[in-house]
Amino acid sequence: MMPTEFDAQPVLMGENLHLKPLDDADREGLFVQARDPLVWAGHPAKDRHIREIFDPYFDNLLASGGTLAVTEVETGTIIGCSRYYPAPDHDPSISIGYTFLGRDWWGGVTNRVMKDLMLRHAFKAADRVWLHIDPANIRSQTATARLGAVHAYDAELVMGGKSGVWQCWHIDRADWPPAP
Repeated sequence: MMPTEFDAQPVLMGENLHLKPLDDADREGLFVQARDPLVWAGHPAKDRHIREIFDPYFDNLLASGGTLAVTEVETGTIIGCSRYYPAPDHDPSISIGYTFLGRDWWGGVTNRVMKDLMLRHAFKAADRVWLHIDPANIRSQTATARLGAVHAYDAELVMGGKSGVWQCWHIDRADWPPAP
């Protein structure tokens, strides 16, 4: 479980990004980003670009109570989402994950800005934030390392209803923001 004082569905505003609690009205906008098969190439579930697979996934994100829709401030376009959740092997704890962004927002500063907003919010309630990555997801490992996170260990965990080996990374409040 997450710390009791933590708000897992905040509204977070940055200069270029707006994060808000996921709502059913976000389904179509998020699917526009999700329907690209390359978005899921590094994820454990590679078929989420298919509508019949995406809809139950979206429903799970919505039911989680911790998923935030990510929108570009300038255009109002939903570009992806990310989620707060408790680490399965640390209680209480805050984790950030289940993140995906449309390909037009890969390779720039979008992930860093989004994670900065989410981490700053999480560090109001916790000293350490966890991130869990599939060992085959090299893109996420690279992006997470660029944030300054530390790969602590690998563990057999149940994530998203599936048991498997996950890389467990963390970022500590004392180390954020990382030096430029």
